[in-house]
Amino acid sequence: MKHPVIKTLALAAACLPLLASAADPRAAPRTAGIESRDYQWAKMEGEMKEALAVKGVAKKGEEGYEVCGACHLPSGAGRPDGTFPQLAGQHTTVLIKQMADIRMGLRDNPTMYPFAKELTEPQELAHVAAYIESLCIPLDHGKYEGKDAAVQIASGKALYEKQCVECHGKNGEGDKAKFYPVIAGQHYKYLLRQMTEIRDGHRRNANPDMVKVIKPYTNDQLVAISAYQASLKMPGAMCKAGGKPGKK
Repeated sequence: MKHPVIKTLALAAACLPLLASAADPRAAPRTAGIESRDYQWAKMEGEMKEALAVKGVAKKGEEGYEVCGACHLPSGAGRPDGTFPQLAGQHTTVLIKQMADIRMGLRDNPTMYPFAKELTEPQELAHVAAYIESLCIPLDHGKYEGKDAAVQIASGKALYEKQCVECHGKNGEGDKAKFYPVIAGQHYKYLLRQMTEIRDGHRRNANPDMVKVIKPYTNDQLVAISAYQASLKMPGAMCKAGGKPGKK
């Protein structure tokens, strides 16, 4: 029987957010390899702090990921309808951080919480997160399929380059040290849902800076930005065309 940590990761990852959240930096502990100013968490302690401090080994996390694959698929592709996000290639810091937010009650997820609060094996979590990060990002993810796709993507590109690119990167690569997630290859419907929830105040662990940026956006603007984001490809991380999704 696999350790409860694996079940925890599987469920938590199903709700991977669009954006890393931020909290009072004065409450942020220091972790090996991560500057305190970038470690924007609410109070963090115990096994989650340890999971960020230890080194995960991808090959040691492959077996543990099998439980996660039930929802996110063995490839880490998630579901194109947006019910489960694309995980492959995601930063280990982002994966671990969401576990912490749920466990600490900073992210509302009643279904996940009973499992997250039982997490006790930081090293195993680090291994599974490393395995997920090692997977190539599938090309056939859920994209915007409206008739005006070209117009929406162009409009979204302009908005993205004006206010999103500084944090999320030109190709949607995010920033591992600052907990900004990879959004390249993410499903359109998942992206739209997350941004809508952030704008409407339903994501308590959303980055305050993101909330300020997205608050004025209309529904149409969110559709456009999500359409563009779903079209992004991250060089060196995408699966090969026609190839079987798997490790990079």
